[in-house]
Amino acid sequence: MLIFLAALAAAAAPQAAPANRPVSPAVVAPSPERRQQLLFDAARLGRTDMIDPLLKAGADINAYDDRGFTPLILAAYNGQAATVDVLIATGADACRPDRDQGNTAQMGVAFKGEDAVAARLLKAGCDVNARNNAGQTALMMASLFNRTRQVDMLLAAGANRSIQDAAGRSASSVAADQGNAPMAARVKH
Repeated sequence: MLIFLAALAAAAAPQAAPANRPVSPAVVAPSPERRQQLLFDAARLGRTDMIDPLLKAGADINAYDDRGFTPLILAAYNGQAATVDVLIATGADACRPDRDQGNTAQMGVAFKGEDAVAARLLKAGCDVNARNNAGQTALMMASLFNRTRQVDMLLAAGANRSIQDAAGRSASSVAADQGNAPMAARVKH
């Protein structure tokens, strides 16, 4: 953690070297790859104070990490509501899905149960019926994981109850398959 904080500080505010000691260029100006990794770490850890300096230093707000996630997806998935706000305000694409599965940040917060982040993402104006590579929607995921509050938010935002995924399942049948009759009834079309 200390190394991470030191790298963040170096990326944000490079300092002059004492006259008798040269400073490594990696400390004064981290490589583009390192700046990008620091942005991913800052998003995941909720270090909103580091977002702007890292962006000004050249980090890409919509880049994918080695697992296929954007900084916004990492912040959302980890419940970093204030960081989600900062990322969206500074140009993060709230609608950009992950690289491999096509899951959006909205789908990720349905899995994790991050209601405050879910509400912020809904305000970003993304398609509430966006589908991942398996044809699943955020409503399906919220019903699968019994996220009643998110289900209600998604329905109020216009989520379509009748969409079926690639396997022919709807939000209602996903909940029913989990033995959750109240949720299945709540999202039945």
